[in-house]
Amino acid sequence: QVQLVESGGGLVQAGGSLRLSCAASGRTFSGYAMGWFRQAPGKGREFVAGITWSGGSADYIDPVKGRFTISRDNAKNTVYLQMNSLKPEDTAVYYCAAVNWPLRSPLFQSWGQGTQVTVSS
Repeated sequence: QVQLVESGGGLVQAGGSLRLSCAASGRTFSGYAMGWFRQAPGKGREFVAGITWSGGSADYIDPVKGRFTISRDNAKNTVYLQMNSLKPEDTAVYYCAAVNWPLRSPLFQSWGQGTQVTVSS
């Protein structure tokens, strides 16, 4: 069973940047589209961005288009989320997961510990 470990979160001022990483252990990402999800306090978990196995296609929710970029390095079993021009409304715990492409849903109901992103105004 694959285990996903997210890292790279932190506290940043509005307008700042962070780069999140998601590393797989126990099994590779092989063949899976991957995605980032987030859960803000008091809200449900939502899809943020996804990328196909080849990296040839990406999908973003409207609020992050033009600010976030998802990428992957299959040789390193790692998925990234570059977040620029951060806003306070981006504050959430961020998780990565295999996704049911092109649907914006997780393929498995198994989550890592996530990484906290806090954007101050």
